[in-house]
Amino acid sequence: MTDTDISDILTSVKTIALVGASEKPSRASHDVMAYLLEQGYQVFPVNPILAGREILGQRVYADLAGIPVKVDMVDIFRRSEAVYDLTQEAIAIDAKVLWTQLGVVNEQAAVLAKNVGMKVVMDRCPKIEIRRLGLAK
Repeated sequence: MTDTDISDILTSVKTIALVGASEKPSRASHDVMAYLLEQGYQVFPVNPILAGREILGQRVYADLAGIPVKVDMVDIFRRSEAVYDLTQEAIAIDAKVLWTQLGVVNEQAAVLAKNVGMKVVMDRCPKIEIRRLGLAK
């Protein structure tokens, strides 16, 4: 992925499912979710343990299929082993972008996603990329 590709993704995406969202402010997923909300994205936290509750004022969903609107991007804060199954879920909801956080890489999932036309960004953080590319609002 080039900087232009990442910039195009971050400026075209409007809705993000954040898988592995945490209600704990000390967790990276909480911090990134707060930042994405500040930047104007509509963020849907996904965490089966917290489903039905709220994180940062946003209702938490048990899985991607439960989100009631079209999701542009799936941002994954889970172990690399979980990414393949989550990619299948992302394909099922017709997400356009699969994004995995720093340290999260699953090449098999990347191939699966690319084969159906999804854009794939792995081992990066959108918060860091937004700032680095000068896209912050």
